Amino acid sequence: MIFLHVLIDQIGQHVLRDLRERRFEGDVLRVATLAGEAGQGVVFDEVLAVLGDSPNIGKPLVKGAQVKAEIVRHGRGEKLIVFKFRRRKRFKRKMGHRQNLTEVKITAISA
Repeated sequence: MIFLHVLIDQIGQHVLRDLRERRFEGDVLRVATLAGEAGQGVVFDEVLAVLGDSPNIGKPLVKGAQVKAEIVRHGRGEKLIVFKFRRRKRFKRKMGHRQNLTEVKITAISA
């Protein structure tokens, strides 16, 4: 059994923790909100690298490589606290933020 893993770039965001990690078939990852219903297929065309027995690294993208995924569910991320403070000015602002996210399961990697 050959294990392929990929580096994908989703909607131009360069967040190393979620969007540019190594991903295998069957992995579930959380990305920025995508249009579609649960169970619908999604294709990521912007593949940065396909790694395995014979690695293929793009400059900047790998030509012809695709990652096919299926939408699992839509949801929201953890709550973040945004706190602004200016010393000696009696200025404080506290706000919360929750990002809308989509969970997708990788079904196929084609190089």
